[in-house]
Formats: sequence, structure tokens, C-alpha cells
Amino acid sequence: MDHPFLAAFAEAIGAAGFAVVRFEFPYMAARREDGKRRAPDREPVLLQAFHDAASDVKPPLVVGGKSMGGRIASMVAGDLGAIGLLVLGYPFHPTGRPERTRVAHLAELRTPALIIQGTRDPFGTRAEVETYRLSPSIRVHWIEGGNHDLATGGGKRPIEATLAGPLQHATAFLSSLLTRSG
Repeated sequence: MDHPFLAAFAEAIGAAGFAVVRFEFPYMAARREDGKRRAPDREPVLLQAFHDAASDVKPPLVVGGKSMGGRIASMVAGDLGAIGLLVLGYPFHPTGRPERTRVAHLAELRTPALIIQGTRDPFGTRAEVETYRLSPSIRVHWIEGGNHDLATGGGKRPIEATLAGPLQHATAFLSSLLTRSG
């Protein structure tokens, strides 16, 4: 909940007129309580946590997340009846293991989706992702030179600079979804 980029992104999406609900997976909440770093929960726990978090949200619903949260969102979008999926930095494969892809379900995804991905993301570069079979409902917007956090360049950039491009594409995508559903 305290990741500066995600907090700023959620705040900016809210300021653009979209309701935002944030939550932590159980392992993250436990880390916040005791400060101990731990491995992510098993997939069934992550999926259930996402379902639980979305259960009180009134439609229309767009699900999303950053990295693993986005991957789990992509797995529950159809079950939840989401009108869209927004992912920041999808983990297409583990770092250094491009042969272990996490894309099988993305070939069949029916929910309109926008993945915002850095071209230098170690979890899926542009060259790698362009070889994957992805559903026609998925659009990938590339941040040139961006890493997994979508930051570009070697030095520290202000969050606002990193936020600008992804935010513009995200709000346009969300607006298009609401126009279609509305």
C-alpha cells in the first residue's frame, strides 16, 4: 500500500474521476504487521483475496494491478465480470527464465485489456512479448526504455515524470471502457 508509484498512480486515476479500490494480499499485510519479508501466498490464496476485495465493488468494474497483482487480476477478470483489465508491468516470465512463461491464459482472455510495459522489463521485454500468443483483446503499450517499474533512464526521476505516460494511456483506456459499457 505504500509503494510511492502505485499510491501516486491510484491517486491520479481517482483525480481523473475513476473510483479506485486498493487492497493487499495476505502475505503483504502480514509483512506490514511484523516487518518480515516473505514469499507471496500460493495462487489459490491470491485469487481468493482478489475475489474478496472485488466482492463489494459495484459495476462497472475494471480490475488491475502491478506485476503479480496484475497477473492475478488477469486470471479473475472474466470470473468477476470486469469490463476491463489494466496491468502495470506484467510478469510474463520470472527474471532470467524467459522459457517459463506465464501467458497461457492470456491467449484466451476475453476482457479488454491494457498492459503498460517497459521495453527493458526483465519480466518481459518487447522482443520477448512480441513472440507470445496473446488474445486480440489485449493491447500492450510500451514505455520506451522503461524497466519493471516503468521508470526510464539510469537516474532517479520524479514520480510525476514516470507517471505521465502510463497515466495518460490508462485514463484513455478507462474512458473508452466506460463509453462502451455505458
